This record gives sequence, C-alpha cells and structure tokens, in this order.
Amino acid sequence: MTTTLPPLDLASRMQRLGTETAFEVLARAKAMEAEGRDVIHLEIGEPDFDTPVNVVEAAVRALREGWTHYGPAAGLPQTRQAVADYVGRTRGVEVAPDEVVVVPGGKPTMFYAMLALVEEGDEVLYPNPGFPIYESMIQFSGGTAVPLPMREENAFALTAEDVAERLTERTKMVVLNSPGNPTGGVVDRARLEAILGVLADRPDVWILSDEIYSRLIYDGLEHASPLSYPDFRDRVILLDGWSKTYAMTGWRLGFGVMRPDLAALFAKLMVNSNSCTASFSQIAAIEALAGDQTPVEEMKAEFDRRRRRIVELLDAMPGVRCHLPEGAFYVFPNVSAFGLPAKELQDRILDETGVACLAGTSFGEYGEGYLRFSYANSLEKIEEAMQRVGDFFARLPRQGAEA
Repeated sequence: MTTTLPPLDLASRMQRLGTETAFEVLARAKAMEAEGRDVIHLEIGEPDFDTPVNVVEAAVRALREGWTHYGPAAGLPQTRQAVADYVGRTRGVEVAPDEVVVVPGGKPTMFYAMLALVEEGDEVLYPNPGFPIYESMIQFSGGTAVPLPMREENAFALTAEDVAERLTERTKMVVLNSPGNPTGGVVDRARLEAILGVLADRPDVWILSDEIYSRLIYDGLEHASPLSYPDFRDRVILLDGWSKTYAMTGWRLGFGVMRPDLAALFAKLMVNSNSCTASFSQIAAIEALAGDQTPVEEMKAEFDRRRRRIVELLDAMPGVRCHLPEGAFYVFPNVSAFGLPAKELQDRILDETGVACLAGTSFGEYGEGYLRFSYANSLEKIEEAMQRVGDFFARLPRQGAEA
C-alpha cells in the first residue's frame, strides 16, 4: 500500500543549507560495491589507518571506569587542560582551559562561530575551492558568502592581495584553512603575516582558522597559526581536533580555542544542541594528545610517500597537470584540457573505471577544471586507481590536441 505524504512546509533557511558531496559519492560507490563492482575509494577525506592502540585502550579503560555519563557542555576539565597544553606546545602561545571548548567533531566550531557572530547580511570571506560546509554555514546563518579564490599559480595558498580586494565595511569574518582541503595548499608564515597585515586595521573582523590538518605538512614546512600572534588573539577562533591527526574520524572529537567570553557562549550553543561531547571519548582524547606520537609521524611519512607517487602518476598522464601539495592528504589535478565539466568527469570515472573521486566544483565554483583524489588509501590501490584513470583519460580528446 502506497501512502502519499503531504508536502513538507519547510522553513526558508533550509533552502540555504548545503551538503558535503564526498558523502554522496561515497554512498553511490558503496551501492556499486553492493552490486559486485570493484571500487577504489579516493573520494573520502579519512585516514585509512586505525586509531592508535594506546588511544583505543584508553577509551576501553574509560568505559570500564564509568566514563559513560554527561559531562560539562564545554568539555571535561582535564580534557580542556590537555587541549590547552597541546595548543600551547604546538602554537607557541599560552592557552588557558577556559579558552577551550571540546565539541563532537570539527564542524560544530565553524557552525557555532557563524551562529554566534554573523548577522543577516554580514559578509564572510572563505576559501574557494574549499571545504563546502564553510559556504553552507555562512548562508544558513544569514551571512553573505564571499569566495576567496585558491589559485594553482599561487600553490593554492591564500594571498593578502585577494583578502584586501574583497574586504568591505560589511566584512565580519575571514575563514582561513591551512593546510587546505581540497587542494593541500599551505599558507606559510610570510603569507600569513601579510594577510594579518591587511586585517590589522580591522579589529572588527574575526578570523576563523581551520587547522585540522596542521600536523600533516611536508617538505620541512612549519605550520603557522594566527593564534600565535598576540595582537590577534582576541579575535581568532582556532578550529582543530583529533580526526585527521590521530585517525579518529568516527570518534567525533574536535575543539575550538577562543577568548573566554566567546567560549562560554559556545558552551551555551552546546547545551542547546549536543549537551556535551562523549565523556569516554574525551578521556581517550587526552591520551592521544599527551601519549606516544610515533603513530602520527608514521602515518605522515606514509602519506608523504603516497603524495609523491600519485602526483608522479598524474603528471605522466597526457592532458593532466598536478601541483605537488604541501599538506593534508589530497591532490587537486588540473584536468581542464579535456574540456568537460568536472562533475561529468567525476561521474564517468566512477561509472567507467570504478574509481571514486570528487569534482573540483564540489568545493566551489573556482574548482571547475579540477578533480580531487584523496591519497588516504594504500599505495597499491592508488597505483591501480591511477592506471584505470590514466586509461580513461587516454580515451578522451584533448582541447588543442591533434585528432
């Protein structure tokens, strides 16, 4: 028996809410696997490593010791202290526990920042191509999303010139992301200081600094954070967490660092949405930050090997050009020579080769002409995937190439 449901009378704000295409492509790829297709997953932004054993054991102990009840909305005191100590070590700045809010994942920090600070009509500058939830949350909160182009000729790093060009009297916030998703671009210290120089005379502009990939930087580069600059401390919101660094995506653990009065308001938003972050997970999170860091370094070394190999393989494909990323675990090859929309290439590559990747336009309008491949898969699988993708591109005509 078929029941016809009445139409949903949705609030208008729902029309402004975006999504994350990676999960849509993952669902489609999983459906293909259920039908017996051999699919190689290079679409999802998730380390393929297990959570370190010491962290898992800490969680098991916490469960057995009864850490299964509600905790404070802003996080357990000992977890906030551990985060403060960790951020102090890694950013070279003193951080107090009351500046820390522990949240279930990275997204709550960006969502709460928009809800707490962005009024209807305020402008928020954000990287494009960039993590799609930036634009979604800006628009959902009533703000105006102003894209900052991440250009290949600038190694996909934000420049001070682009920020200065887009600043207006209505600018309320600038979103920084280094290393960046989807490009792997890194804003080094010199570039960061130039950007901060542009913002120095605008104390009314907040900086949301997404540093979730801060431990995954290669070639001897060092991470640079605006939180490290005393003149900007009171208007920086640091977003970081455990998902990428410690292969803890499913644990849903993140944190924000900000001035204490804003942290108290974030805690209020937690009360109204999630109540608190799981207590036993927070106990394990302390072990991750303070315990043996060898698994982190081993994972980074393996990502580095894969990074170099996948770029080598992509650059060998006629019509493809791939910048060597300096951070994260993504490559963002230029495939504009084939003259096809990135979304069409994404779909055809999955359908015809069984390799799941993402169109550059999944990350914004400036992503047209690019694809994103995650190298968070084994070297063996990466090489097989690139063989399939290379064979696919070899069958396509290229603009300007002889027939």
